[in-house]
Amino acid sequence: MPKRRGWRWTVWTLTGALVMTAGLAGVAVWQNTYRLREEKVSMRHDGKVLRGVLALPTRGTGPFGLVVFVHGDGPVDATHETFYRPLWESFARAGYASLSFSKPGVGGSEGDWLEQSMDDRAEETLAAVRWARGRPDVDGRRIGLWGASQAGWVLPKAAARDRRLQFVIAVSPAVNWLRQGRYNLLAELDRDGVSAARREAALRRRDITLGLLRKGASFAEYRAAVGDAEGMTAARWAFIAKNYRSDATADLRAMRGTPLLLVLAGRDVNVDVADTEAVYRDVLPEAALSVAHYPGATHSLVDHDVEDSDWRLTATAVFAPRRLYTGGFLADQAGYIRRLNSGGGER
Repeated sequence: MPKRRGWRWTVWTLTGALVMTAGLAGVAVWQNTYRLREEKVSMRHDGKVLRGVLALPTRGTGPFGLVVFVHGDGPVDATHETFYRPLWESFARAGYASLSFSKPGVGGSEGDWLEQSMDDRAEETLAAVRWARGRPDVDGRRIGLWGASQAGWVLPKAAARDRRLQFVIAVSPAVNWLRQGRYNLLAELDRDGVSAARREAALRRRDITLGLLRKGASFAEYRAAVGDAEGMTAARWAFIAKNYRSDATADLRAMRGTPLLLVLAGRDVNVDVADTEAVYRDVLPEAALSVAHYPGATHSLVDHDVEDSDWRLTATAVFAPRRLYTGGFLADQAGYIRRLNSGGGER
């Protein structure tokens, strides 16, 4: 009889564990299911096929307004590894579809994103807008751009060239590539509490790198000058050499009255948000600019306390992905375009 009790206890323990596991899996699936109709799409641009996703509201046939997504740095696929879906759902609640293409060389798209300049990226964005205007379920008068980080050099170029765009949402954008790089370096050194000697060495390395870029040095010359490349590749070096002079100021001025929402994070170590806000306020018409601050958020608009903890970040991503974004951010994105459509605004 004791042996049978032990057997039953083992069975019930295993059963309980399986039920709990199934329950957690069910929660994860439920939380990662979005009120969207996703359609895989493709377009041809510059002789290459780009693969993407069109995320439509669950009800209606349109024509819907549309948010075209412009990625930040790196090899980003159409969903940004699902990070975009909470945003798509939020826009869908406001009656807008979302369109996002994987970068060249990512997610089935042809080409290589490291071969692109910011001008190339702007032309690619405008090609996506033209493609969308050819669809009967998209309202060509209500198309706007959403972009983060490096997209800050792409969005103004595209908006200046297409005056029909309804709005731009710029999330954590920098203005000047070189100022942004210096700020990021110093902010990370301060965050890591490095010694004065290491700080001076890092700044010297940066000065050497800039000197090499200015004289058009090859990757081999860069390696010879700095020694350890610290993850730099020949392709990345060529990408930086092509884009390090980027500055958004003139393109922002050329946008003139296009409504723009500037989203800034208070715990951003990548971008000097004070510098960005000052330039945007100086260059853009007051009536066209709205600014939203999120004091506890990092560059990615995730709360600092969540991003700073691996287990909290993982658990949130799996079981509550909408809460990855800092409080109010998702609702505020949709609220902005609702106000544009109702004739209202914010500053």
